[in-house]
Amino acid sequence: MSRETDASLLRAEAVLRLYHLYRIVIGLALVVLISSDLDQQWLRTVDGQLFRQSSWAYLAINVVLALSQRYWRSHAFALALLDILALGGLFFLAGGIASGMGSLLVVTVGVSNVLIRGRRGLLIAALAAIALLLATGYLDLRRGDGGSGYVQAAGLGTLCFATALLVQGLVRRLLDSQALAETRATAVAELEALNALILERMRTGILVFDTEYRVLLANPAARRLLGVDDDTAITPLTSGLAQRLEEWERNPSIRPATLRAYANGPSLQPTFARLQQGEGERILTFLEDVSRIAQQAQQLKLASLGRLTAGIAHEIRNPLGAISHAAQLLQESEELTTPDRRLAQIIQDQSRRMNRVVENVLQLSRRRQSAPQLIDLRYWAHRFAGELRPTLPAGQTLHVKTEPGTLQTHMDPHQLGQILTNLVQNGLRYSVTGQVWLSVYRDPESDLPILDVVDDGPGVAAEQLDHLFEPFFTTENKGTGLGLYISRELCESNQARLGYHPLASGSCFRITFAHPRTMS
Repeated sequence: MSRETDASLLRAEAVLRLYHLYRIVIGLALVVLISSDLDQQWLRTVDGQLFRQSSWAYLAINVVLALSQRYWRSHAFALALLDILALGGLFFLAGGIASGMGSLLVVTVGVSNVLIRGRRGLLIAALAAIALLLATGYLDLRRGDGGSGYVQAAGLGTLCFATALLVQGLVRRLLDSQALAETRATAVAELEALNALILERMRTGILVFDTEYRVLLANPAARRLLGVDDDTAITPLTSGLAQRLEEWERNPSIRPATLRAYANGPSLQPTFARLQQGEGERILTFLEDVSRIAQQAQQLKLASLGRLTAGIAHEIRNPLGAISHAAQLLQESEELTTPDRRLAQIIQDQSRRMNRVVENVLQLSRRRQSAPQLIDLRYWAHRFAGELRPTLPAGQTLHVKTEPGTLQTHMDPHQLGQILTNLVQNGLRYSVTGQVWLSVYRDPESDLPILDVVDDGPGVAAEQLDHLFEPFFTTENKGTGLGLYISRELCESNQARLGYHPLASGSCFRITFAHPRTMS
């Protein structure tokens, strides 16, 4: 059953309930009238005793009909017909037109045409008019009044038809208005649901708060970007939004400065707009993840750079190989002095570095698609360490710590080996004692597999954290600045996540793998 049909039934039931109440009140009024003997003073009853009995019967019938309202909801025509017959009888027994009870028939016609429309409603009006005319004609013949009541009865009959037509017209217009209102309400509800879905799926954070910085609305993206679980935890004053808002109010033409809601969180660019709603003012805030935009720009830049490098690779590597070979031959000369030998070594070292840069960029441009496999991380970590340890220089050690049992995930083994090789070499390069620890475990909160690469080095400076995974960013002269960037890209292509977590003494690069059930 449609919503409009349900609403129509509820309205009809409300009208029917009021109609029953009205008829009970009329019945009570008649009972009071006959109980106080006022009927003998005001009415010219045909049969006083029969009128009293009929009044009590009318009240009793109305009470019974009211109690059985649910049944009569679908038999409104029969109820109206019964009421016309009952009131027509009372109209006759009360003495006809002079009793004034003819107006009750007009009211019955009006109410019945609310519930019954069209020809059946007009039929009720015709029956009421016929009842008025018949009762009046019989009474005039019986009393010998010479038909003096016919004009009034005809007037009441005409009023019944006019009431029926008027009520039907009003009800029709009311139903059309209600149908239009319900259609518009449905459209508004659908639009609100669509807006809510759009807000929920948007990657842009949206906040609405009042002038006292009370949050009125926050979509899931805003909660995620601000690192909170619910709206009550969002505090514009402490998250830096209030300061940016004050800057924007002083000069709306200036773009507010970016902010970071929490440590290691994304860099956010806020924009503001004012909303006037009634007497109150609302502030609409948009939060854009600038780091995501910067990452996309870097990917486009590196893709273009990779295509360019692939085209000129041979043009660079051939002379680079010649330079490196010449420097090697020059070092083998016995007549070369120590300073010149040092210069030749510098040439060879820088040639190797340039070759690594070319190799890394070429690797980015022609990186193959990942082929994830179901692997046991505990077994795989021990095997990786066993293969890498013989290649490490003296004084460098790789430790592995795993929990008992199996810990599975989907990952491309070749790309995972490339990622860990980069991370382990980074850790050994900065380690104070020449040691790196691999730790494999399951996160107790998310139940996801975790692999930590930990070293005891000095860690990463706070001002360098934002650029840690950017391409070509390096803190040493011999580095290419592509190792961590490539490692993160390879993790994301396998639905894993690589992040940096500072320690009290050292650094931790954490790989969070996807659960094996969540991957196709």
